Amino acid sequence: MVFADPGEARARAQGVLDAGPSPWRASVAHQVIGIWQRDWGDMKMALHHLRQARDLAARAQAPDREADVLAALGVALVHAGRTRQGLEALERGVTVSSGHTRARVLFRRAYASWVLGRHREALEDVRRAVPVLRQADDVIWTARALTLRATVHLALGAVDRADADFTAAEALWDTTGQDHDKADVVESRGLAAFRQGDIPAALRLMDEAEERYAKLGTPSFMLSIRRCDVLMAAGLAPEALTVADAAIGALDGIGGQSTRKAELLLAAARAARLADDPHTAIARAALAVRLFAGQRRTWWETHAQLVLLQSRVASGRRSGRLVADAAAVAERLASFGAPAAPEASLLAGRIALGLGWTADAERHLTVAARSRHGGPPLARMTGWAAQALRARAAGSGRGVLEACRRGLDVLDDHRMTLGASELRARATEQGAELAALAQQASLDSGGPRRLLTWSERWRATVLAAPPTRPPADPALLGDLTAFREIAARAEEGRRDGRPIPVLEREQRRLEREIRSRTLHLRGAAPGAEDRFEPARLLRRLGDVRLVELAVLDGRVQVLLCGQGRVRRFEAGLLADAETEAEHVQAGLRRLAHPGAEGRLPVVEAMGRRLEELLLGPAAAQLGSGPVVVVPPGRLHSVPWALLPSLRERVLSVSPSASSWLRARETEPPPGGRQVLVRGPGLATGGAEVSELADRYGAPLLLEEDSARATRVLEALDGAALAHIAAHGTFRADSPLFSSLRMADGPLIVHDFERLDRSPYRIILSCCDTARLAAVGADELLGLVTALLPLGTAGVVASSAPVNDAAVVPLMLALHKGLETGLSLAEALRDARAALPGDALHQATGWAFTAFGAA
Repeated sequence: MVFADPGEARARAQGVLDAGPSPWRASVAHQVIGIWQRDWGDMKMALHHLRQARDLAARAQAPDREADVLAALGVALVHAGRTRQGLEALERGVTVSSGHTRARVLFRRAYASWVLGRHREALEDVRRAVPVLRQADDVIWTARALTLRATVHLALGAVDRADADFTAAEALWDTTGQDHDKADVVESRGLAAFRQGDIPAALRLMDEAEERYAKLGTPSFMLSIRRCDVLMAAGLAPEALTVADAAIGALDGIGGQSTRKAELLLAAARAARLADDPHTAIARAALAVRLFAGQRRTWWETHAQLVLLQSRVASGRRSGRLVADAAAVAERLASFGAPAAPEASLLAGRIALGLGWTADAERHLTVAARSRHGGPPLARMTGWAAQALRARAAGSGRGVLEACRRGLDVLDDHRMTLGASELRARATEQGAELAALAQQASLDSGGPRRLLTWSERWRATVLAAPPTRPPADPALLGDLTAFREIAARAEEGRRDGRPIPVLEREQRRLEREIRSRTLHLRGAAPGAEDRFEPARLLRRLGDVRLVELAVLDGRVQVLLCGQGRVRRFEAGLLADAETEAEHVQAGLRRLAHPGAEGRLPVVEAMGRRLEELLLGPAAAQLGSGPVVVVPPGRLHSVPWALLPSLRERVLSVSPSASSWLRARETEPPPGGRQVLVRGPGLATGGAEVSELADRYGAPLLLEEDSARATRVLEALDGAALAHIAAHGTFRADSPLFSSLRMADGPLIVHDFERLDRSPYRIILSCCDTARLAAVGADELLGLVTALLPLGTAGVVASSAPVNDAAVVPLMLALHKGLETGLSLAEALRDARAALPGDALHQATGWAFTAFGAA
């Protein structure tokens, strides 16, 4: 019962003890309480009860009873870090038992061997146990043994064998009432899905397992460890670190298993390293190494040593000793049959390359490169990275480019299995090194066209296809509606000065639910993507100049495309440009308020400095026609119209040249329907909307109570032009919850992703609507990038706070230009020129940017 209804089992066991039982019955009761404490409570209490159970079984002179208790005690001692004592108890349990009981003891010893990382010993014990358990028709223990064997197969990389055992175990579990064991097999299936590269399925199954454990009231620290692995593979390392640290705190709070604490520390170390926090990673990994060593868990200790070495290298350390240590770790991992062995060989090769030890580097990289032909996607990525480094060390630019192409193709296929735009964006981080190696090889070859091709290869890839969305998912639609209502009530409470902690907690819970459901979505099957071709871009540009900014070794490379050729110029340091862009944003915030006119010359000077850093000598080569700027993700907050050479031009911005081409070739929808939306709480009351309604004659007008989220989405779907005057909120912590405030609450990015076709042109006239979060290799998440893959060819939005009153004349002038047939970029240029020359209106014009090509 302890794994079917743990709380009830514990209560019943205590009832047995309270009734003055015989030694045999008391032994069973103490064992049940000991198992409960071992798996979900205090290890000291667990050992106390299990030792009492052992002594009582001896008094009852029941060898099989004693053997059963010794097996449970042995597992507890192993989990407490007392490995020698635990194995001795298990060995004695095998010795004193026979038949069916011995098979159960062998299963527990196999489990202990798995915990210790002794996988071959675990498989041998399970191999001996399964036939006996089957012959005894012991469904529960046979299912447990098959589940364990599958888990061991996964640790050894034998995914197909694991899948067969999980399938057989699940069929057996369906005939039982063992709810905790059933939750465990769902969790294990999630692990199998992860090992097969199916991250959405892994997240879904682990969420399901968590719900099952919650109903039983039993925390699962193993689930936390496995969830961390999946989150890291999904590019969500900071979240994984939060999960691991929270689980460590909870485990310490109950005095739980020492083995699980060591594993959680290892997960935290991996997450911290991937989250670019090497010092935290070093601290967590070093403690994990010490704990694993004390627990005599060599397999685990070696994995922790790998993370410790990787973290030390990430912190800037390089030495011959590190090469030797990484090589030794790689050798030990290979002897275990661990899938992580190529990672260690790649690390040794990298360090050796950095020291100029080419022969050593070649030896280690050759070993790592073998993984490129098989296994899950990220393992093959490791192999292709090693192959690219080998080619670079040999001076073969062609070899570098071929390895990078093959590696990024693997990651493309993996990325397209992910339905959520957030996961697609974050997954690109895995290809950042390959993209950088290819760009550097292209630069070394001196060919600007090749550098442009590779700059495009891994830039804004999320915009190449719309996210997978479930328009008929009632649970997701219900969560979105509830979120809007709670968020609206919370906002009202803040305005009234009322405390709203309950509403804020519920809002956070709903955000987690919405995000979780979105992350579960699978993408479409990988298909042939439309590869970028510089010649096609140059044909389509006409008199337009496209300026693509690439970053290599921290310096901005300007690729100026136009007049049938691509030219390269070198500009300033990216770090300097980012700092200057932050100063400009602060200056624009000041200028959005009356009385800050004295700051205008300072902001204009910042614009000149930004131009030097971002365009360099290319600024003098732009000609007189329209300009499209394609910045890296980290520079999308730059108000490009502030730069002197761009200030009076027809100027648009695009996340990539490919994205601009798609926008240029997007046809407007038939009918030419216009939609005007005015949200609540605007200082001017959205004054431009009323005048635009008169000007357009019969647009679809939504304002006051009619501007409700569902109605607005229906109106926007397939519109030719939409103008939304509504307060915008950018969420840097969760960019897909960035929102526009409607009458019934926030309209978030997840809502827009449900549109069949977003408006061909859309104008967002309030603050922060163009702010984007840079994630992954060079991806952007936010409102603008949610619209572009769904049929929007042009957006006008603000990347900085603006003055509501000053926005009105800018918007009216913008629409006046659109009525005469101008593009968004042309109309915005003319609208800026028509504004009064004071600082407030100048800053308002600079804050708005035209995105796309419509």
